[in-house]
Amino acid sequence: MSDHADRQSDGPRAAPRARTPARALFRRLFVINGLVFTVGTLVLALSPATVSSPVLLAEVPVLTVGLALIVAANALLLRASLAPLDALAALMQRVDLLRSGDRLTDSGNGDLTHLIDTFNAMLDRLEAERSTASAYALAAQEGERQRIARELHDEIGQSLTVVLLGLKRAADRAPDDLREELHAVQETVRSSLDEVRQVARRLRPGVLEDLGLQSALSALSSDFSAVSGVPVTRRVDPGLPALSGDVELVLYRIAQESLTNVARHARATRVELSLTAGSGHLTLRITDDGRGGALQEGAGIRGMRERALLIGARLTLASAPGGGTDVRLVIPDAAERS
Repeated sequence: MSDHADRQSDGPRAAPRARTPARALFRRLFVINGLVFTVGTLVLALSPATVSSPVLLAEVPVLTVGLALIVAANALLLRASLAPLDALAALMQRVDLLRSGDRLTDSGNGDLTHLIDTFNAMLDRLEAERSTASAYALAAQEGERQRIARELHDEIGQSLTVVLLGLKRAADRAPDDLREELHAVQETVRSSLDEVRQVARRLRPGVLEDLGLQSALSALSSDFSAVSGVPVTRRVDPGLPALSGDVELVLYRIAQESLTNVARHARATRVELSLTAGSGHLTLRITDDGRGGALQEGAGIRGMRERALLIGARLTLASAPGGGTDVRLVIPDAAERS
């Protein structure tokens, strides 16, 4: 019998139950209420106040004041103890995976620390997954842009060039009454060829790969001014740190999207584009003097935010009514991203 008992004692024991947030919260409330009622009982026991049976009319105010003090103390302790839940609910309402870094700090509130840490870890995981998915999507988008740009340049561009040369030969041999019409058609084809080249250049910034970021931003500004008629003031620091191809592409695309939004919505008469290097960070800024106002977070702006997240940058957009729009991209530790 003793051997059987020994074997039972040596067998596997039941693992202790995990300490869940619900169990921790229950214990917190139980301890607070128990503490309040214990203190109230001790005060009643040690005080000279007595309660008769039946209760006398003169004793009712004493009991009422005592009950009010116990309820008030209980409410204050519970409110202070559960205050992090309000902050957690507010964070849940405002959280946006495209605006990283919004976390709830540990208030040192005991058992709720585990709940706060779990939620912050969930946000870290979701932001990492969103960043990875965005990286794949944007890489596929850039690959598709390059494919379309090559087809426009190599196929449609060459076909239009052949048509243009054929029209020139036909115009040289045509009679005088048809020559002017052929010249007009020739100019139309030449204009179409220029438009195809501009579209291909916007889709695939070859100048960025061939000549670098500064030349690409200069060409982008010149093209924008030529199409929209709005002058662009450029200021690019000559001593920029060496950047990786991904960082340069993000800078170029965000500048491109910002200028496109200016042309479509701002009704501006002047645009400023600057790329400056500060102490440990790089700042791209595009400002205009347009009508400003509320910014609608459409696909363009959300695409800018996704690109900024890929390189760990911070994108801010400010727009006051009548005060223009200020787009700012700050890349921390830019020199380390080469």
